[in-house]
Amino acid sequence: MSTPDATEEDPLAGAYDPDAVEPTWQQRWLDEGTYAYRDEAEDPNTVYSIDTPPPTVSGSLHMGHLYGSTLQDFAARYHRMADADVFFPFGYDDNGIASERLTERELGIRHQDYERREFQELCREVCREYEADFTEEMQSLAVSVDWDHTYKTIEPRVQRLSQLSFVDLYEQGREYRERAPAIWCPDCETAISQVETEDAERDAHFNDITFELVDGPRDEVTIATTRPELLPACVAMFVHPDDDRTDDLPGSTARVPLFGHEVPVYEDERVDMEKGTGVVMCCTFGDQTDIEWYQAHDLDLRVAIDESATMTEEAGEYEGMSTHEAREAIVDDLDAAGHLVSREAIVHDVQVHERCGTDIEFRVTDQWYVEVLDRTEEYLEAGREMDWYPEKMLTRYEHWVEGLEWDWCISRQRDSGIPFPVWYCGDCGETILAEKADLPVDPLSDDPPVDACPACGGSEFTPEEDVFDTWATSSLTPLVNAGWDWDDDAEEYTMEHPELYQFDLRPQGHDIISFWLFHTVVKCYEHTGEVPFDAVMINGHVLDENREKMSKSKGNVVEPQAVLDEFPVDATRYWAAGTAVGDDFPFKENDLVTGEKLLQKLWNASKLVRSLADESPEEPDELAAMDEWLLASLDELTREVTDHFEAYEFSKARDRLRAFFWNTFCDDYLEIAKQSDADSTPFALRTAHERFLKLFAPFLPHITEELYRELYADSSVHRADWPEPSGYEADREAGETALEVIAALRGYKTDNGLALNAPLDEVAVYGDIGGFEDAVAGAMHVGTLERLDEAPALSTEVTGVDLDYSLVGPEYGSKVGDLDAAIAAGEFAVSNGRLHVADEVLDAEMFELEEARTFAGEGDFVETDNAVVIVR
Repeated sequence: MSTPDATEEDPLAGAYDPDAVEPTWQQRWLDEGTYAYRDEAEDPNTVYSIDTPPPTVSGSLHMGHLYGSTLQDFAARYHRMADADVFFPFGYDDNGIASERLTERELGIRHQDYERREFQELCREVCREYEADFTEEMQSLAVSVDWDHTYKTIEPRVQRLSQLSFVDLYEQGREYRERAPAIWCPDCETAISQVETEDAERDAHFNDITFELVDGPRDEVTIATTRPELLPACVAMFVHPDDDRTDDLPGSTARVPLFGHEVPVYEDERVDMEKGTGVVMCCTFGDQTDIEWYQAHDLDLRVAIDESATMTEEAGEYEGMSTHEAREAIVDDLDAAGHLVSREAIVHDVQVHERCGTDIEFRVTDQWYVEVLDRTEEYLEAGREMDWYPEKMLTRYEHWVEGLEWDWCISRQRDSGIPFPVWYCGDCGETILAEKADLPVDPLSDDPPVDACPACGGSEFTPEEDVFDTWATSSLTPLVNAGWDWDDDAEEYTMEHPELYQFDLRPQGHDIISFWLFHTVVKCYEHTGEVPFDAVMINGHVLDENREKMSKSKGNVVEPQAVLDEFPVDATRYWAAGTAVGDDFPFKENDLVTGEKLLQKLWNASKLVRSLADESPEEPDELAAMDEWLLASLDELTREVTDHFEAYEFSKARDRLRAFFWNTFCDDYLEIAKQSDADSTPFALRTAHERFLKLFAPFLPHITEELYRELYADSSVHRADWPEPSGYEADREAGETALEVIAALRGYKTDNGLALNAPLDEVAVYGDIGGFEDAVAGAMHVGTLERLDEAPALSTEVTGVDLDYSLVGPEYGSKVGDLDAAIAAGEFAVSNGRLHVADEVLDAEMFELEEARTFAGEGDFVETDNAVVIVR
């Protein structure tokens, strides 16, 4: 292919033009189906399958999408070349709270103002627009997704599978519906699961409040609370059985101030004796401990806060207030009534809904749960069966599983989502499940599969109105992509693409290990008995230049489109490969600039290679020493880069590849090749250059495709075989030393104003360059090259002293001038690491010596790491 603005005579003429090349190839890859999953291999070991994260359809592409998607693509492109075929799908997570909030924000509406089906259709319309934008943006990043394998988490096929998962787990006895305290978001007005909560700092007050004892050894007791608005929900008080301060209180009865109802005082070991007064009120519900006490002591239920965090009739005169309004009003009234002992301002952590940042509450509601607490050890072992990149991320998974306190609540009280395939008998409450063959169903519009209740014979049925938590569906992505389904004829679950499962890779961010990864392990383990992936690759987050999380409220967000408008896509991909997988890192333009320079370097080097070796010649019988050394070194480079790709060490692969290409090949070898008349040099040039294009292809797909198609084949480099070492052998250390000598002589000529092709009469070398003498002499136009058996007589002289004035000044004050003068006159000595000057002795940390190497013999010398070069 030719660059659109290139001349017919020379397709590579001029500078590299990414603005022309990149969109052209992006379209051709789509048109030609370059990245299509071909499903040809019978051996599943030749298929590399990726369980890609479906981005939430809740906004535009951000730097995290750009970075994470590019990392996935590095793996996909490498394995497409190294294995045989890659399954690399793309999904859109378009069901759940995020999509609802996007629709409300986009259209300026509230879901409560619409009928359910009407609002759902509005969600679909808005999501379709954003999904189209997502697709276009991902294609512009050259992410090698197979766009014929896409899915949406709300599409009928996925709805069927999600409902099928529910039915299977229900039949296994792994799901249950229970009326019990659940975590509740008052803003979203729905139950949420433990994984959807996070800590947030809040300004608050510790309020010490007195309760009158109705019958007991004292007149009153004092409790400390940050939530006085829960007083109308108080149902008991607790003390620790080992607390001497309160051992007289169990069995007493206290009266709740302002509200007047009486509550018992119990003892329980869950009371923290280190906090407050040792007396704790229990409300239904303030926190997890309240729930445990409620269940363990069979306490009353008093609901003072409704689904929108508004005070109920239990709150008496405070009914209708928000919890925050009631908190302040109750405190004022407690103070006026003499029940407020003290009030102290504090900052403390509270649990909030991670989606909207609203303080969570606990409410007794009917919810569906997946049982997980009884199998945490199995889920821990399942996590350990997978390979983690980086390995340290396994610890995050383990900490999450070990810290679980709730079964997984999967029901949501929302207007958009996948409905539960359930009806309830109106007479006895029996649960009626849809038939597998009928899925997907919507109980609000579809009839139950029976005319009479199998338990009581009743004929009236109530549809379940709740929908699934979005993670209950997103956790099924490996099964969605493998085509898991129920086979009625075989009466078993099967997979349309069993070669994909278990998936080779799950790539994702570290922030959703507890969300997506854990729930996927749970679902797939329960459905198949296997872990869903062989390996997990966890990426970090892109931070701002001050290492702070990017946030629109902070004004520190870097928009991907702004980056892509300024830099080539390949340069952006080069940047994305610059950090170890798993690490958060600041966004800096340095790597983008370096990547852009690398593209031009690769373009120019390619033109030079073509000029020196216009066609790909056959390998000659004998290779010149430096040509063979290059190919042997390239073999070692190939092994190293391959190992790094296998271990998802993209930054190491990128840096090693760039260093060898830029420094060794371009700066050193090409200079040698320009002067070489060996028959093997054109072969070595073409072989190395083609190898570089393949090794760079996962990182720089556009420019490598352009050059590969122009110089080597009428097929895609991304479908070419990944390079393997060719078995060349050479004295690599001697060759590297020879390159050092060449670089040293090049520098010598530059420093002395000589042209690079200027002849040098005589050069002597001390260092191992055995077998490469002719290469050195030819490259640097040396008349006579002598190898020295003994090192030249070099000596080190002290030429000056640098004082650390931050230390010397305070110590010697006005005498610093005398020290400087003596040093300038050379009147100083160094003994045992200390400086003797102007009748003073300075310790080692106060100075640094300036040293120079000198040669007493004839000629000029240059010293390298492994050689000494004398120019006479």
